Amino acid sequence: MGFTAADVPNQRGQTIIVTGANSGIGLETTRELARNGASVVMACRDRGRGERAARDIRADVPAADLRVETCDLSSLESIREFSGHLTEPIDVLVNNAGTMAIPRRETDDGFETQFGVNHLGHFALTGLLLESLLERADDEPPARIVTVSSGMHERGEIEFDDLQGKRSYDRWGAYAQSKLANVLFAYELERRLRTADVNAMSLAVHPGYADTQLQFRGIGDRGRWFQTIVRRVANTVFAQSAARGALPTLYAATAADVEGGAYYGPSGFGSMRGTPERQASSDASYDRESAKRLWAVSGEFTGVRYGLPEPKPATDAT
Repeated sequence: MGFTAADVPNQRGQTIIVTGANSGIGLETTRELARNGASVVMACRDRGRGERAARDIRADVPAADLRVETCDLSSLESIREFSGHLTEPIDVLVNNAGTMAIPRRETDDGFETQFGVNHLGHFALTGLLLESLLERADDEPPARIVTVSSGMHERGEIEFDDLQGKRSYDRWGAYAQSKLANVLFAYELERRLRTADVNAMSLAVHPGYADTQLQFRGIGDRGRWFQTIVRRVANTVFAQSAARGALPTLYAATAADVEGGAYYGPSGFGSMRGTPERQASSDASYDRESAKRLWAVSGEFTGVRYGLPEPKPATDAT
């Protein structure tokens, strides 16, 4: 039958951060983690929406241990403020928040929004929380950093000469680039954690085709009512629920048999739906030189340094 929400192991004693926890896959991930006893920090751009989401979860899980914090991934200042509030050890970080296929805009720091939020924001957040993630004994289970990508990463190219889309911008191309960056980041982080020989691992996941509001934000901005109708019909016919879309994330965050440097997604037709399984990502996602270059550029843009060694050359590394 495969992994379902009923298979999430007991999470008591675990402190887990979920970005974008107020809606869609982030909300359902938070719900199931809380249902199984985790203390979940809901990192949300809009605190009010986060509080409403927390009330929704508590109506379903009265004993849910939730803490709502403001974290706007389009602002390095907000990310630094959020990370500065967290002093306790962290067991799992779920880099889930994102934006999809929107017209070109820029973040508070001047980054193209999809690249800035989906990749750079999570790169900065992970680096700033790394010390808290590594505060664990060697005999404890490893900390986990789970980065949520998309099957669209397979269409992505990292345009190093125009990362911000200033010369040429295509909303879907920019989204695909940001999602490829997610996978490259997850793999490079795993290589560096492995080289440093620390008790942590990095994984990437994708939800398949899930029915969430993320798909409609860009359409709404453009006022294209016909596309909205088409998308809703497609979601009704083909998409799985947000709760089902959260399964790869839940699996990567909690299951005992997952491996660092792996990529997990739905096992059904076209990887659009179904229970999670380990999968291969795109050829471009395994390009170690691109990953190394992206890591360096991301550090320059955000000013965040990890203090992890460069990966050792190894033929068996991801």
